[in-house]
Amino acid sequence: MRRVKKKTKKVNIPRKLSLVRFNATGLNKKMLKKYPFKKDDTYIFLGEIPNMAGHVVVLDIKKHKIYSGYHIENFVELADDSL
Repeated sequence: MRRVKKKTKKVNIPRKLSLVRFNATGLNKKMLKKYPFKKDDTYIFLGEIPNMAGHVVVLDIKKHKIYSGYHIENFVELADDSL
């Protein structure tokens, strides 16, 4: 039996300790309600979870909360000039 590799999307992983924003592109309204993030808020990207590839740990600067287990493709690193 031959294994077939799944096609994977190339995801830009933010740099550790970089500022990121939540990107809700591709999420429907029902799924969006499950996320505690707001699109205009800034978060600190603490890194990818080693045992859960594709999932992140982020820090909410305003609420002083840490969130983990969310998909990495939902976060976009901010450019230096957008601060």
